[in-house]
Parts: sequence; structure tokens; C-alpha cells
Amino acid sequence: MRYAMSRLSLLIAVLMMPLLMAARDSVEVKPLRPVMSAYMIEGGGARLVNTYLTPLKYSGWSAAFNYERMQAMKFSPDRWVMQLRAGVTLNRAENPARNARMWRLTGEFSWGMMHRWRLPYGITLAAGGSTGLDIGCIYSTRNGNNPVAVEAAWTVNLTGYAAWNLRLGHLPVTLRYQPVLPVAGVFFSPEYGELFYEISLGDDDGLAHAAWWGNYFRMENLVTADLHFGATSLRVGFRSNVISTKVNNITTRVINSAAVIGLSGEWLSLRPGKGVDPKARIISALY
Repeated sequence: MRYAMSRLSLLIAVLMMPLLMAARDSVEVKPLRPVMSAYMIEGGGARLVNTYLTPLKYSGWSAAFNYERMQAMKFSPDRWVMQLRAGVTLNRAENPARNARMWRLTGEFSWGMMHRWRLPYGITLAAGGSTGLDIGCIYSTRNGNNPVAVEAAWTVNLTGYAAWNLRLGHLPVTLRYQPVLPVAGVFFSPEYGELFYEISLGDDDGLAHAAWWGNYFRMENLVTADLHFGATSLRVGFRSNVISTKVNNITTRVINSAAVIGLSGEWLSLRPGKGVDPKARIISALY
């Protein structure tokens, strides 16, 4: 009886093996979503106006460091991508007489999601939104009583990109254009002539203002070319950033135009001891 049961168990195992193998093959392998990271340094020209400090226009140079991180989303990696951006910008400008300087230091952080469409000929279009926080200050070396103006804003933005994968000879290249346009938010501004000392004493009414295109306009344009020499790519490009605010009889204008150079690449995070499943699809966030 025991011998018969053993043979029956063996027969059942043999009959079930094809079903088990088919079930194993039918299990969907999770796609791999590499992280695209880029580190960029920028340099160019700047023009500054802040009538809280002075009615004069200042001009000079701009320098910046920016970081970008993109990855396909987990819930729908073929259609949705996320983007994180962070950066620091430093401006130094002089008045027309060249006898006074103005320094501007700002930090920026934003996160957003975009829906993308893959088109023929290596073209990808994406559109979505982001939310960002900008904070910084402008310092005038000429002013003794009120030398600093504060910049602070939280915005909700429209954004997207157009990317094109092509080859220059044997070299793969990715061209991209991305605009960022805030549409709503909140930004900081004191009253005209109000001292920060007065604010510190408790006179803090009317410092926060709803941002819309009538009193807060900002437009950023970024054009890049990633030259894929290997696992790491060389990024070159151009970035322009225009900020214009007008509230409480205070006008602010900031125009930065800078060349971009940096490094970009894609990286995969793998568990120790586990390699890449040869059946897994690799879904790039940009390329």
C-alpha cells in the first residue's frame, strides 16, 4: 500500500510540474526603474531690481549649482514619472555707477509628477505639475538702515518636457527642453519702507500675499543635451530664469541667464546578492 501511494505521489508531481512551471513563467516580473540623476553647475549674467532696497537697476553675474532626480513611478511606470529638483543660486551685481554692490543668495526645492507620451522617432512629450519652495535674500552694501530684502515663496507650477533621442555619428544624444511656470501660491513681502526691526517687534500683518500672474510671475526655461559616452553622460545646456513681483508698491525683477555643464546618468538599486532579472524591463525616466 505504501509503495502504491509513493508511486501515486510521484505521478501527481510529474503531472503537476508543467503547470507549476507555466505558473512561474506567467508571474509578471516587476520592471526596473533606474534613477536618473544630474549634477549641474551654471554660470552667466544677472540683472536685479528691488525697489525695497533701491530704485536702481543692478547688473552682474550669476552662479548656481543644481541637482535633478527623475524616476518612473511605481504605479504606472510607462506613463508617469516624478522629478525632484534642488539648487542654490548666487548673484553679484553692481549699480550703473559701479560704486555699490548687491548680493542675492537663494535656495530652491521642488517635486512634481508628469504624464508622458512616447512618440515615434525617439520623441517623448510630458506634461504635469509640481510644487516648489524658494527662499533667499538680497543684500545691498550701500544701505545702512535697511540693507536686506527677503525672498520667500511657495508655488504650484505647470511643467513638462520634450525629449528627443538621436545619434550624432556613433554618439547617442538626448535633447530636452523643459519649462516651469508657477500659476498660484503664496509669497512674502513687507510694506514699502517697513523695517525688519518693526516686523520683529510684532508688526507682522500683511506679510503673506496670494501669488497669481498679476503680482507674481516666474518663468524658467531649461535646454540640455546629454552626450552618452558611457554609463555617465556629459550634460551641456542653457537655463534662463525670470522673476517679476509687484506688491505693496515694491517691485522686484530678477533675470538670470546661464550656461549649464554637468554630469548625468542612470543608477539601479539592487538587493545584495541579487542580480538583474534578464526578463525584467528597464523603464527609463527620460532617455
